[in-house]
Amino acid sequence: MNPSKRQFLGGAAALCLSPWVPARAQSSGWPTRPVRIIVPYPPGGSSDIIARLLAPRLSDALNQTVVVENKPGANGNLGAGLVVQAAQEGHTVLLCDVGALAISPSVYTKLSFDPSKDLRAVGMLAYSPHVLAVHPDVPARTVPELVALSKKQRLNFAVTAIGSAPHLAAVAVQQATGAQWEYVPYKGGSQAVTDTIGGQTQVIMNGLLATLPHIKAGKLRPVAISKRERMQLVPDIPTISEQGVAGFESGTWQGVMAPANTTDPVANRLSELMARIVNQPDVKAQLNEQGAEIVTRNPAELAQFFNSERARWASVVQSTDIRLD
Repeated sequence: MNPSKRQFLGGAAALCLSPWVPARAQSSGWPTRPVRIIVPYPPGGSSDIIARLLAPRLSDALNQTVVVENKPGANGNLGAGLVVQAAQEGHTVLLCDVGALAISPSVYTKLSFDPSKDLRAVGMLAYSPHVLAVHPDVPARTVPELVALSKKQRLNFAVTAIGSAPHLAAVAVQQATGAQWEYVPYKGGSQAVTDTIGGQTQVIMNGLLATLPHIKAGKLRPVAISKRERMQLVPDIPTISEQGVAGFESGTWQGVMAPANTTDPVANRLSELMARIVNQPDVKAQLNEQGAEIVTRNPAELAQFFNSERARWASVVQSTDIRLD
């Protein structure tokens, strides 16, 4: 084995220090059938990108078929519900923006499941800040200029879905700055980006991972990112925090959840495998180039993060009229 492939970076090193070996030698019988990774959004978004990078490598490690299935709907809740109902321990998992999942109980008044009780944390994989971007024809290059423009003319603001993490992040910025844009909801990030590129909407808040290629192509112009400090990948894009909303941070936290009946050994093993995969130099480089930072957390750490995010965004929802059945 190439020595570079033995190197474990970031959080993965904290999870397990043993050499990389196929999971089939250590899995105590798991998995016994194909593993499904449910992505609860349309193809092309941040979760989908990561899932499709993971799947072939996870399949090789497990010596078992791993398939990615897109099950969009209800801001990710349709796919999450399918995972809740999955009976096979560790054979159906959810790869999603866990921050968005933490928001759902506050936004949806008739949610058919409680993610804190019906799902269990497996592991965090990556973080990508939101990027606040505009159509190139919009004459605003900073947050203050965009806020001022919103008070002079109608600006249609594309949101990936009502009550989504980018939507609530935009609401938080609006509340802090007094902006007056009009929200236009979509059923996923891909179409929201497409319409902003086409000029049907003028402003968008979306995950950097899925948006950066369009920024590099000149189809969208970045105004700010939602990381507290500037990002090494895009050092010329200022943060929202430094443009008048001190301490602001939001983003897409890509993680994996499983049905609540998934045992600790299976969850821990899957967490270790996925952490190692995203920290492999080629995978890490590919995700970094697209705007995602590798941030790995084990099941206990992800559970703590999830509960914290749920409380944080509940307070934002309570200050608005964002409620869905």
